[in-house]
Amino acid sequence: MIVVLFAEGFEEVEALAPVDILRRAGLSVVMAGVGGKEITGSHGITVKMDQEAEEIDPEEVEALVLPGGLPGTLNLERSQAVQGLLEHCAARGKTIGAICAAPSVLAHKGLLENREATAFPKFQKDLGEGGATLSERYVCEDGSFITARGMGVATEFGLKLAERLASPEKAAEIQASIQMEAF
Repeated sequence: MIVVLFAEGFEEVEALAPVDILRRAGLSVVMAGVGGKEITGSHGITVKMDQEAEEIDPEEVEALVLPGGLPGTLNLERSQAVQGLLEHCAARGKTIGAICAAPSVLAHKGLLENREATAFPKFQKDLGEGGATLSERYVCEDGSFITARGMGVATEFGLKLAERLASPEKAAEIQASIQMEAF
């Protein structure tokens, strides 16, 4: 299963666009809330979770997705459940996606060292300090990590995840079906 982690103050579009696209791709996606089953985003939208992050069995996780937003990113980083899932998935080469401020969580753990990555401009210094090479691309893939700059590329981020986790053909099919221009 693919786990999208939601913490209080998450950026709504960055979380829900990938969920939508990955489910359109026919993948099993679990929305997991840090500390609860109803999590409110940074713009006041409350979303009902499938599970709490603390209930997730790391052995069942195929991929993790961390949306940005503030204070959502800070709340993800403070969560022991999130830290444990990241460590488990990184050690096994599982796909980990992070967008906007959330790539800073990966950088602080040293997971982006010697990798090309991107983040919201305000958080790019965290990537550099974590040993990453900053990418000019809005969505960047390096090894098992997919990072993206922010809400404006949340759909492209979701399509890159679908390309990796389903297939390039499925991602192209979804892209055409949602009337998104080629990038």
